[in-house]
Amino acid sequence: MMQPQRNAGNDSDLLLVEHTLAGDKHAFELLVIKYQSRIQRLIRRMVRDVDLVDDIAQETFIRAYRALHQYRGDAQFYTWLYRIAVNTSKKFLLEFKHDPLAMQAVSRGNDEEDETSARLNEPISDETPESVLAAKEIAGVVNAAMAALPDDLRQAVTLREIEGLSYEEIAAVMDCPIGTVRSRIFRAREAISAKVKPLLEHQSGKRW
Repeated sequence: MMQPQRNAGNDSDLLLVEHTLAGDKHAFELLVIKYQSRIQRLIRRMVRDVDLVDDIAQETFIRAYRALHQYRGDAQFYTWLYRIAVNTSKKFLLEFKHDPLAMQAVSRGNDEEDETSARLNEPISDETPESVLAAKEIAGVVNAAMAALPDDLRQAVTLREIEGLSYEEIAAVMDCPIGTVRSRIFRAREAISAKVKPLLEHQSGKRW
């Protein structure tokens, strides 16, 4: 039998799970508060529509609450929760595929709320109007490239590059072998790089 992973973070989460199962609803509220922003960020990356994020996040935590008795502590709690979020997002996307108007909303990007865009637009020491414009241009290309990826590639690279999960954690979230995770992330990076490289080469030839 596999032994539960032992670390302070997972121990505290497991304790909150045990308290919740014992009838302490406040304990689950603490778990929601702890992971809500991370779950919303993950969902935003998957559905690309901020109007759906809160609904999917709420559904994710409802599903987690109902399935809490199944959590045994043999994986990080947030890995278990991320898997529920991924599956819930897939369910929403599948349902919206049958609604053309809804799919138009899901497929449109929202760069102002995008984590990658925010990171690329952070001020730098030698910031100039031209460099800011260049950073925004690169961010736009990265965001468009990620949005164009197949769902499985986008999910894998998001969990790795944005959420910082390990390959083992991503494999657990996506319910696939680690080799598949590595392949998806490699293919995603290659696709994004192919879009960004020409822009970088073009900009390197400019005199700012």
